[in-house]
Amino acid sequence: MPTYKYTAVSQDGKKVSGVIEAFNELDAAAKIKENYSIVSQLSEVKTGGKLSQFMSLDVGGNKLNDKAFTLMCSQFSVILRAGIPISRTVELIADKMTDKPLKRVLEQVAKDVEGGRSLATAFTERGRKLFPVTFIETVRAGEESGSLDTAFDSISKHYAKQSKMKGKVRGALIYPIFVLIVAIIVVIVLMVKVVPTFTAIFAEQGSELPIPTQILIGMSDFFRNNILVILGVFAAVGLSYKLYGNTEAGRVNLAKLQLKLPVLGNIANLNAASQFANTMTMMLQAGLPMTKSISITSRVMDNYFISQEVGKISSRLEEGHTLGHCLREADCLPAILVDMAAVGEESGELANTLGMTAEYYDNELEQATADALAKLEPAILVFLAGFAGFIVIAIYMAMFGMYAGM
Repeated sequence: MPTYKYTAVSQDGKKVSGVIEAFNELDAAAKIKENYSIVSQLSEVKTGGKLSQFMSLDVGGNKLNDKAFTLMCSQFSVILRAGIPISRTVELIADKMTDKPLKRVLEQVAKDVEGGRSLATAFTERGRKLFPVTFIETVRAGEESGSLDTAFDSISKHYAKQSKMKGKVRGALIYPIFVLIVAIIVVIVLMVKVVPTFTAIFAEQGSELPIPTQILIGMSDFFRNNILVILGVFAAVGLSYKLYGNTEAGRVNLAKLQLKLPVLGNIANLNAASQFANTMTMMLQAGLPMTKSISITSRVMDNYFISQEVGKISSRLEEGHTLGHCLREADCLPAILVDMAAVGEESGELANTLGMTAEYYDNELEQATADALAKLEPAILVFLAGFAGFIVIAIYMAMFGMYAGM
């Protein structure tokens, strides 16, 4: 996402400057105006070459624990409903929190809230890099409307649902990935260590070897003589992919490619639809306006291309176009989702309609993932069985020929 450098004037007349990430200049200006009354200068920051981008990659850092985060939101909802003041609520949750990044942020937030700052502002300043933007904006909306307990309850349910979906997909992927890694290791060991042992035995006999055995020996020699080159090629491909993926054009093109892949492309499209419908539902139910809901939703979507296209809708909405019309123009989300959004908008039940649509796409995503894995696992096993069978046949044919010549 492009970065913009700006100079603005605050409400008390002070001149301030900073940088912000946005989809375009209009989006950047809109974000800046959320905090400052006047934007005097705005220009895009030109990034350096690939090497500088690689050197500036963020390595490590805090990572949000989904289960701890969901539990935290649930605790906020329960304690606030009991009528306990917000400052004391934050202190109680921080004291019992076992997740270190969350505990550290909550302790800082507790001091800020006790000092008179709003909860949303404290979360923004202390946990900007840890908390998702949907969380902060929903908390802000809950504070402004006086329904903070309801906002936390909504966040808790939303992220519990998202965490459950991610867990199912992650759990289903563990087995085939593990089998694939083991298969690669077994192939390398066979080619580099096991097959050369039989090759030496066959070479002592001096007889002509069967064609499958010759092919196997040729493959083994290639792996053994070029193992460092092969590993170097894999490393170079991985590094090139990483560098290209950190450029603006690279992120967009790789995101487009992801959507066009067989099987996986369908999963990526369904995941985007699920994220859009779920996030928009939560934002609208929190009372956020349509333009801001779209802007926030675009920032939490996994696919970068779709994220950009959805982000551009915000400016079109400000021009007076309907959401359904803008989504059809963007042409980046499934047609069923676009039609349901248009129907919900016309009926005045957009949040409820998108909520039902989210459930549909959650089920479709789960089913598509299960179907893909059901096809992938047998394919891996067939490949392993075929390769192992080829090695056995090649060795036994040579051995039978060797015994026949004795």
